[in-house]
Amino acid sequence: MVNAGAMSGSGNLMDFLDEPFPDVGTYEDFHTIDWLREKSRDTDRHRKITSKSKESIWEFIKSLLDAWSGWVVMLLIGLLAGTLAGVIDLAVDWMTDLKEGVCLSAFWYSHEQCCWTSNETTFEDRDKCPLWQKWSELLVNQSEGASAYILNYLMYILWALLFAFLAVSLVRVFAPYACGSGIPEIKTILSGFIIRGYLGKWTLLIKTVTLVLVVSSGLSLGKEGPLVHVACCCGNFFSSLFSKYSKNEGKRREVLSAAAAAGVSVAFGAPIGGVLFSLEEVSYYFPLKTLWRSFFAALVAAFTLRSINPFGNSRLVLFYVEYHTPWRRKTTKLGKYPVLEVIVVTAITAIIAYPNPYTRRSTSELISELFNDCGALESSQLCDYINDPNMTRPVDDIPDRPAGVGVYTAMWQLALALIFKIVITIFTFGMKIPSGLFIPSMAVGAMAGRMVGIGVEQLAYHHHDWIVFRNWCRPGADCVTPGLYAMVGAAACLGGVTRMTVSLVVIMFELTGGLEYIVPLMAAAVTSKWVADAFGKEGIYEAHIHLNGYPFLDVKDEFTHRTLATDVMRPRRGEPPLSVLTQDSMTVEDVETLIKETDYNGFPVVVSRDSERLIGFAQRRELILAIKNARQRQEGIVSNSIMYFTEEPPELPANSPHPLKLRRVLNLSPFTVTDHTPMETVVDIFRKLGLRQCLVTRSGRLLGIITKKDVLRHMAQMANQDPESIMFN
Repeated sequence: MVNAGAMSGSGNLMDFLDEPFPDVGTYEDFHTIDWLREKSRDTDRHRKITSKSKESIWEFIKSLLDAWSGWVVMLLIGLLAGTLAGVIDLAVDWMTDLKEGVCLSAFWYSHEQCCWTSNETTFEDRDKCPLWQKWSELLVNQSEGASAYILNYLMYILWALLFAFLAVSLVRVFAPYACGSGIPEIKTILSGFIIRGYLGKWTLLIKTVTLVLVVSSGLSLGKEGPLVHVACCCGNFFSSLFSKYSKNEGKRREVLSAAAAAGVSVAFGAPIGGVLFSLEEVSYYFPLKTLWRSFFAALVAAFTLRSINPFGNSRLVLFYVEYHTPWRRKTTKLGKYPVLEVIVVTAITAIIAYPNPYTRRSTSELISELFNDCGALESSQLCDYINDPNMTRPVDDIPDRPAGVGVYTAMWQLALALIFKIVITIFTFGMKIPSGLFIPSMAVGAMAGRMVGIGVEQLAYHHHDWIVFRNWCRPGADCVTPGLYAMVGAAACLGGVTRMTVSLVVIMFELTGGLEYIVPLMAAAVTSKWVADAFGKEGIYEAHIHLNGYPFLDVKDEFTHRTLATDVMRPRRGEPPLSVLTQDSMTVEDVETLIKETDYNGFPVVVSRDSERLIGFAQRRELILAIKNARQRQEGIVSNSIMYFTEEPPELPANSPHPLKLRRVLNLSPFTVTDHTPMETVVDIFRKLGLRQCLVTRSGRLLGIITKKDVLRHMAQMANQDPESIMFN
């Protein structure tokens, strides 16, 4: 028996893996990253850069560029996300109005832009101008009458169907991952799961285009959730340009967390709310430096959006309000045919929505009208009050504002619109098109809130002597502001759907500009969460994650069962023994056969099959790459070559082929627990460290393995749910 290194006379050949080779450290699709390993790799990279920076001026400059690369990425994300959001807003305004008519002076102008650029427009008739013509006026030269109404009705439906068909076709053919809001998948990706292509360039392009189409079609969905997906696609693109992020999945997720904040910032004009949303709702790992960078990205994105000024009011907010009163007080048959499903739902939506003015207009315009206070210049039906300055009353705390005919008409139209919105949103969310739930949820809450507000307002007017109103009204001011009720209702409904709390309140006051009403918004957010939690602890995004079977371990879930690691680990009783590698006795052919016959993500490495003493863990992908590269780059490596994971090669006969050293791909410090570790502790470890798997030992001897999916299956089983639902579907 001789030493193989001495035998060959070229021991350096066996150590070629001491240098990195292509694709090492990467992960396969639909697998979970190793957070501890990614953190360790980044620490090693930073240590090398720091040591090299002292060698020369050039290396020092490179270290500075590396340190500033994070801020550069945030700047680029903010600029692109803000630009895309502004373009989307402008395009949606134009295409939404295109369903009703066209501007003769410039066809790319929306109705509002067309009329405000006209010299013949007066303030009282600001929505009517000769330059803007409805389709009936343009095609048959009629603006009134049954034939004109029917023609406009048909054109509205045809445009809606065209937009929806184009959107679902583009998604189906070019980017299937562009459907939905994207937030559940982004939460899963940020937790460490790999979904290749979900944040790719094609997804970014198709999602941006189709988002304009579906919102313009009039479907009951919003663009705010998908804008988070769009911003994360921007973050993924720019992070791929810097090796610091492209080669480290953990660092890449720091960028994506900041991008999610930028997405909410441009969606609602709420940079602070965006940071809190990323922290509270979507991020899994959120270090302090990510907080600052998220704020910077959100700030740049908001500034870029304001520079574009898509709302024409020099504000970031969608629904700016100013009150002068203190508040005080998955499996459908139609779903198998995604294109047909979208067309049918779009047709139903357009047919039912057109006759009702509150469902015909865009959801953002509807919410804006519901939030508005009734001023002297308001022409909305919701502000049709009877004002008689000569009327006298014994108590003048409450202004004399009985509801007029317009208000009562608006009430029953809002009631019908509320029912329609609730029903159609249920069927719309989840179709194979970009679809957000923020704005539809806010619209439902705002309609309900405005109706309640008007009811309380009229109750206060007709029963002003009730003690509940007598003590809360100031002379010369409105006792009840219905628009405020709409704002609180919108926050309550959105909070009930998503279970957001702190970030919701901040987003709402940034969205509306109503900072002084933060207390009723807080009360609404907390109350809606309590009520919604009574029906189920999951928000819409967590429910969507579980519906799709994503391996997401939610930090909000509690595990209180008294089970042990030995109850969950594999192999269980009656199952085949654990597949392991030995440190210096298996050939290349043995390992290749084991990889071919199993689908495990990695293998524990033990001293021998007899002792089962654990020495480390080797990833499947890295073993495959290492063997492939060794066969190409090192002479003498054949199927009979011994593979070893030790520092020194084993003693082999003189005529043995060259052994293959694979110590570089061995993780010498895999996370281990004993077989009597409580599962409550194991679950907490998986959450806080983001583990892919941990090994179970007793006195250093390997007993089994627990993977993230094993933990999720066990939690589902303990909750009397189907444990096999935990898979990527």
